[in-house]
Amino acid sequence: MSYRSAQLIGAGLATIGLAGAGVGIGTVFGALVLGTARNPSIKNDLFRFAILGFALTEAIALFALMMAFLILFSI
Repeated sequence: MSYRSAQLIGAGLATIGLAGAGVGIGTVFGALVLGTARNPSIKNDLFRFAILGFALTEAIALFALMMAFLILFSI
C-alpha cells in the first residue's frame, strides 16, 4: 500500500465524524420539537439551548472535516 492510498483511506475514515454530527444535529432539533410540543410556554428557552447544542455539534463536525483535510493535503 502506498503512502497516498493510506492518506486517502485515513481521510475517508476521518469523515465518519460528519455522519455522527448529522445524527447529533437531528437529535438536538428533534428534542426541540418534542420539548416545544410538551410545553409551548418555554419555547424561547428551549430554542436557546437548541442553538447552543447545534453550535457545539457543528464544531465537532468542523474538527472532523479539518482532520480529514489535514490528512489528505499533508506532505
